[in-house]
Amino acid sequence: MLSKFIAPLVNPRLHYAWVVLGIMFIATLCSMGVRAAPGVIIVPLHQQFGWSISAISGAVSVNIILLGLLAPFMAGLMQAVGLKRTVVCALLLLCAGTTLAMFITETWQLYLTWGFMVGIGASAGSIGLATAVVNRWFTIHKATAVGLMSSANAAGQLIFIPFLGMMADRYGWQAVTFTLSLVMGSVVVMLILLLPESPAKIGIPALGTTTVAEPKSAAPGQNPFTLTLGALGRAVRKLDFWLLSISFAACGFSTNGLIGTHLISYCADNGIAQLAASSMLASLGMFSMIGSASSGWITDRVNPRFVLFVVYTLRGASLVILPFTDFSPTSLLIFAAFYGLDWSASGPPTYALTNEVFGERDAPMIIAWIYTAHQIGGSLAAILAGTVRDYTGSYMVAFMASGLTCMTAALMVLRIRRHRAAALAGAA
Repeated sequence: MLSKFIAPLVNPRLHYAWVVLGIMFIATLCSMGVRAAPGVIIVPLHQQFGWSISAISGAVSVNIILLGLLAPFMAGLMQAVGLKRTVVCALLLLCAGTTLAMFITETWQLYLTWGFMVGIGASAGSIGLATAVVNRWFTIHKATAVGLMSSANAAGQLIFIPFLGMMADRYGWQAVTFTLSLVMGSVVVMLILLLPESPAKIGIPALGTTTVAEPKSAAPGQNPFTLTLGALGRAVRKLDFWLLSISFAACGFSTNGLIGTHLISYCADNGIAQLAASSMLASLGMFSMIGSASSGWITDRVNPRFVLFVVYTLRGASLVILPFTDFSPTSLLIFAAFYGLDWSASGPPTYALTNEVFGERDAPMIIAWIYTAHQIGGSLAAILAGTVRDYTGSYMVAFMASGLTCMTAALMVLRIRRHRAAALAGAA
């Protein structure tokens, strides 16, 4: 039976899959915005408490790595106990973390709230969630749908930044955490009211088919740890898994770990005010939405290996060039456009290759393991870039290393073989 909130939105002119995609876009956008908020408050915390940049970025590092390490188990929970229940509980924890963060006065409290609680809560919003949602609700336009979800993942880390930066400047960093708590509370209510577990639960087929059926990936009652580790055991036997994981680690090293965490601080080193740097990050986020959506549309039509090669090559070039610019408004805008179009464009082709190689049943968990590598790369960048800044007084080495890492990843993805893994999935 349809709830009174969902029923008005189910009609033949707009498949409810697009409504679900919109709901999850908003949820992912907001949860990733919360995860990235420490990038705005690094400088205010440093000024108020005297904590070192490396100590503060260490909490961000914990946040990033937990987001990655727990993502596969979140994907397993989605299959075992339900997508909706898993996501709602995780976002409630995230909301609790931002609320408690208003009262921190010691570094261990920073690590507990922004590091552990936000990291665990945000893990439900990873690319594993996008894969689970798309594989349940879509049989066509899959890469396009993942591209839209991926754009929310990146844009959420960026378009919140100028607004939060303004609040930090005017009202203090506590106002940032208070605002984010209100936002996440509203998102949780929206999910409870409008998110069905699957198309079958509201009596409709997935987009692109006429058969009403439970999702193939659903495994009610099974042990989520067994599901998750079993998928990993099947994946690690394949070289393609390692190629995808290492290349996605390079992606994390160059995005949320470096740019998302340290770009505002890097701009401050070059005489750019925090609000101006935050606005530049927001424009980068808007370009990332365009790039990710375009990448999804292209991936539905072009070899995803080639798409990944182009994305990583262009991203690497932009990171290598940035330290040699004059950091003028024009050069930063060019960087924001060039880099922003690449920021999350790796998501759709990585999803397409994971589905192709490992099959739809295992794809949500395996891509979450690949995402773990992404977050390990991001975590390393967050802490290493802060350490490099403390010891050398500059971020140049960090940006150069990240750019070269991306170019190496571009070559690696061309080695991923073109085959399907129906036999592998069926043998499990």
